[in-house]
Amino acid sequence: MAADLKAQGVEGEVAELITDDFQLAELTATFEDLLELRDEAPYAEELITMLNRRAAGAIKPGDIELAVTKTELPENVKLELKSKLKAVRAKLSEKRLAEIIRKVLDGYERAKIEPREAVGIVAAQSIGEPGTQMTMRTFHYAGVGAIYITLGLPRIIEIVDARKKLSTPTMTIRLEDEHASDRSKAERLAMEIQETHVTDICTVRASLEDMSIWLTPNEREMAKRYITLKDVEAKLKEVAKEVLVELSEDGQIRICGGSTTFHELAKLESTIAGTLVKGIEGIRRVLARREPRGEYVLYTVGSELKKLKNQKIEGVDFNRTVTNNIAEIAEILGIEAARNAIIEEMLGTLKEQGLDVDPRHITLIADAMTMDGEVKQIGRHGIAGEKASVLSRAAFEVTVDNLLDAAVYGERDELKGVTENVIVGQPIKLGTGAVELIAGVPQKLKHSEA
Repeated sequence: MAADLKAQGVEGEVAELITDDFQLAELTATFEDLLELRDEAPYAEELITMLNRRAAGAIKPGDIELAVTKTELPENVKLELKSKLKAVRAKLSEKRLAEIIRKVLDGYERAKIEPREAVGIVAAQSIGEPGTQMTMRTFHYAGVGAIYITLGLPRIIEIVDARKKLSTPTMTIRLEDEHASDRSKAERLAMEIQETHVTDICTVRASLEDMSIWLTPNEREMAKRYITLKDVEAKLKEVAKEVLVELSEDGQIRICGGSTTFHELAKLESTIAGTLVKGIEGIRRVLARREPRGEYVLYTVGSELKKLKNQKIEGVDFNRTVTNNIAEIAEILGIEAARNAIIEEMLGTLKEQGLDVDPRHITLIADAMTMDGEVKQIGRHGIAGEKASVLSRAAFEVTVDNLLDAAVYGERDELKGVTENVIVGQPIKLGTGAVELIAGVPQKLKHSEA
């Protein structure tokens, strides 16, 4: 075909490129052929546009793109609207397309908050009132070594306090490929992650006769955790390089550190007992459970997202792994990920309790907690304690200290917020109080009254 193109005056390189990307039938297709190809061939629309022709009444993807892009909708709403309109493109006409976009715009305008609305108060009420109905309970995953997770009001308090040490830190670890579908592989991977110390698989005994430490392995526990005596011996030699590690014929391990006193021997015993043989330090238990979709998922007691990421354990899908520790997420994945985690955790906790709260209230709280690039608590050590208003800070907690510090440093309160205006007894500058309207009296009215 390249020779035919060259014969018609097409340059050699251009002819070769066309030959590679197109077949002769495609290049010589009629307008009707292109219309039939538009669902299968990605370039059919472009060719029709180049021909400056279109089927009567048909809506093209480009029409949808153009019509939606011109609107003032948020980007995520535009993307969703485009995908849904393209899915029903065959049923659309120009009139119906315009009508749908108009209705979406009307709905979006109705969803907007009124200007100068006290959104903070509304959000506080919307979460505080359902909070009075929340229970003080925990949830547990049944099975061998149940895992307990804090829910209800205690969990909400943990989130808004931005606590770094949680009462029940946990990770949900998703698996890849065959590990997600094979129970035995999922359980083996769970043992790879769960921390195992020497005391978990051996009885540790200090002998004053030969001034050494003796380890008696628990074969059943070692088999359960997929650990051999050679693994224990190698780990001990790696950790305590200055001591002698011997494997006796009866299956015991003898450790001699050259101790001459009971105190030195006791110190060596403590070091050996706390030695990590396998797993990630801080993840005390891992439970493999099968979800309704058939995928096996690992649930942990303890959260060590950074260590899990750095170890790169085969079979772990880190991109889908989540933790309930917001501080860890902010440190490893960034502040935007932490913001999303706050929203997901709060919505999930409220939903579990059967409470329906508008996500926009939760989003506002998450934005307030993360807007400075770090996760801050809603309290005197965070958002409330950093307010510019002296009276607002004093009204929240430690009243005398706040007023005394403000007096010492000569701070000035501009009375712009809600709390400080309520304290001094004047209208707040929100809602109707935000508008100052002065009506002039006409001259004729003045004369008639006189």
